[in-house]
Amino acid sequence: MTFDTRSRLLLCRDAKKKLMGCLGIAVERIERLGDGSLKAPLMSNVAVGREFRRLGVGEELVKKAEEIVRKEWGYSECYLYVEKRNTPAVRFYGKLGYRTLSETDDYETLLPTESGKIVSKSTILLCMRKKLGGGIFSNLFL
Repeated sequence: MTFDTRSRLLLCRDAKKKLMGCLGIAVERIERLGDGSLKAPLMSNVAVGREFRRLGVGEELVKKAEEIVRKEWGYSECYLYVEKRNTPAVRFYGKLGYRTLSETDDYETLLPTESGKIVSKSTILLCMRKKLGGGIFSNLFL
């Protein structure tokens, strides 16, 4: 049995080579509630520097990752996990065609406190999916 271990780190730099943003993409096991699991591309750690936000950097990174997933790796779907309380990110991904498949409420995240310590807190994690290259109506139906 062979396992798909493809992964890629995308970096976006400005003309002066300053890092604007990054994104990771890897074939991972995706847990689907009530539907088992599957191996599929999972986007992670999408980050854009504060001074480069709202300039289209995040959207370009996501589009490039989707292009790699579809054209180079041959997958027709891409997944991601995002904390439900991160409403700007949830809206961003929704705007790009990602739809929520499931919510997991037993997830822990690390958060900094005002004193500088890191603490573990419960959070709700959304699993979102986008069908790639299926035309204008492909993401209306899950």
